[in-house]
Amino acid sequence: MSYRMEQQKISRRQQSQTKLCRKKSHEPRRSKITQESDLLSEEMSGEVICNYGSQVDIEGRENVFKDRVYRCHKRANLEPLVAGDQVLWQHYDPCGIVIARIPRSSEICRPDSKGRMRSMAANVDCIAIVFACVPKPDSNLIDRYLVAAEAQHVRPILIINKTDLLKDHHDTEIQILVKKYQRIGYKIIMVSAKTGEGMQILEEYLCNSMVIFSGQSGVGKTSLLNYLMPTANSPITALSSKTNLGAHTTAASRLYRLKSGGKIIDSPGIREFSLTHLDKKNILECFIDFRPFLGLCKFRDCTHRSEASCALLKAVRERLIIGERLESYHKIMDGFSSA
Repeated sequence: MSYRMEQQKISRRQQSQTKLCRKKSHEPRRSKITQESDLLSEEMSGEVICNYGSQVDIEGRENVFKDRVYRCHKRANLEPLVAGDQVLWQHYDPCGIVIARIPRSSEICRPDSKGRMRSMAANVDCIAIVFACVPKPDSNLIDRYLVAAEAQHVRPILIINKTDLLKDHHDTEIQILVKKYQRIGYKIIMVSAKTGEGMQILEEYLCNSMVIFSGQSGVGKTSLLNYLMPTANSPITALSSKTNLGAHTTAASRLYRLKSGGKIIDSPGIREFSLTHLDKKNILECFIDFRPFLGLCKFRDCTHRSEASCALLKAVRERLIIGERLESYHKIMDGFSSA
């Protein structure tokens, strides 16, 4: 075959392809994005169950997607998501994409390893502060949780777990704590995830609430969750024999539904709880037992430490305020100075 004939064949082939391309150019062109958007469902409401970084688990709230959980991607410019967030999402078989976050009614935060504040949970209306006789209760940590709850206008409840161990350990300190916080006016429920004591009362109290379980590691938050929601099957870690502190069993905050209609967010255990993201001017108001005495100090800039005319110190002397609570306030304020 001559070079000339081969060149003509190629030329004719090219001409045919050119005509085909021109014909297609006059037809409506559909981009890949347009084609993919056709596969997306309409916008629907959903709730974040757990955040895995680049992906989140969303529980559907509408149509055939209601009460089903889907692993979803997030739009690149979307705000950070945490368990409890209400979102708008679109289904894209077999998963979906989150396109917007609905404004939060409340937010529970804690510092990360670098001291930056990170959200733990959103839209919480009750914070369950769990402690036990083992590990030893930290009164200042409990007060920090209470301040965080009051600052967010979130209803707090104190849960004393491991009541089955009270006979084996000196329970005097626990009894003092119970009387202390009952006197202030906080709800306290004593339970045992091991024996079931008090668990029905707890479940009834949590009905129709969005609750976050918090407290230092090792107090049995995950055990309580497994009792209330057996399908959760969260791992349980034993206490360290050296420190009596627990490891961080929960790696990421996760939302669980109770049969009673309540929702529980299991959050990572923490041994410190920073409040430096709050306005320190409002910390005093978050101690509800201090409120009757606020504004009664002689000086506006009273530090409530040694001033002779301090209304809070006077209330402590008259046993109208528990001295340890004022000490907790000072420790929290000292944290602002060192932050």
